[in-house]
Amino acid sequence: MGVVLNALLAWPDCAFRAEHVVHPHRRERVLAHVPVLFGETEVSPKEQRLIERVKAEKAQGRKVLVYTVYTGTRDTTARLKTLLASEGLKVVTLSASVAVQKREAWVADQVDRGIDVLIPNPELVKTRLDLLEFPTIVFLQSGYNVYTLQQAARRSWRIGQKHAVDVVFLGYEGTAQMTCLELMAKKIAVAQSTSGDMPESGLDVLNQSGDSIEVALAKQLVA
Repeated sequence: MGVVLNALLAWPDCAFRAEHVVHPHRRERVLAHVPVLFGETEVSPKEQRLIERVKAEKAQGRKVLVYTVYTGTRDTTARLKTLLASEGLKVVTLSASVAVQKREAWVADQVDRGIDVLIPNPELVKTRLDLLEFPTIVFLQSGYNVYTLQQAARRSWRIGQKHAVDVVFLGYEGTAQMTCLELMAKKIAVAQSTSGDMPESGLDVLNQSGDSIEVALAKQLVA
C-alpha cells in the first residue's frame, strides 16, 4: 500500500517520466506502468498555474518560495527551474548539500543576486530560517507531516515581516493529492484547536466535514 500510495501522490507531478511500480518484496511483479504524458519542454497544468502565479507576484515586486517534496529519486527541481527560467525568471534550488548552518547566509546571498524564486524541499527550511524576503509561498505538494507543513508555511510569517503573506497549495482535482490535502486540513484543524488557535483560512477550507467536538469546545473556550 505504501508503494502504491507514494506512486499515486507523485505521478501527477512526475508525469514527464514513465512510472514503473513494482512490488517492494517481489521485484518481478509489476503493479502498474504508465508512459510519459509530458515532454521535457511541455508544461503541465500545475506547472502552468505556478508560472502564472510567480509572474504575477514578480509584477508586484514579490519573491516566491516554491516547495516541492520530490527532490530525490523523483526529482522535480531541475525541471521546475528550467521551466521558470524559460519565462525570464531568476530561479535557484536549495539542496541538502548546503550545510544547515550556512543556509541562511546562502539564501541571503541569492536574494542579493536578485532571484525571483527559491525552490527547496520543505524539510530543508522548516526550522532555523526566517525567509522574510519571500512573502508568497506555493506548496506543489504537502506530504503527510503536519509539523513540517506548519513550520514550512510560516517561514515568511515571522517577526519583522512587513508584507501580507500568501500561502498557496496546488493539487489536481480527483487525485490522491487532494485527498492528502483534505486529510492534512483535518489534522491541522485539530492540532490548532488544541493549542488555542482557531483555523479560519488556508487548508481549513478543505475541511468540509464540520467542526469536531474538540474544535467546537475549543471555540467556546476562546470566545
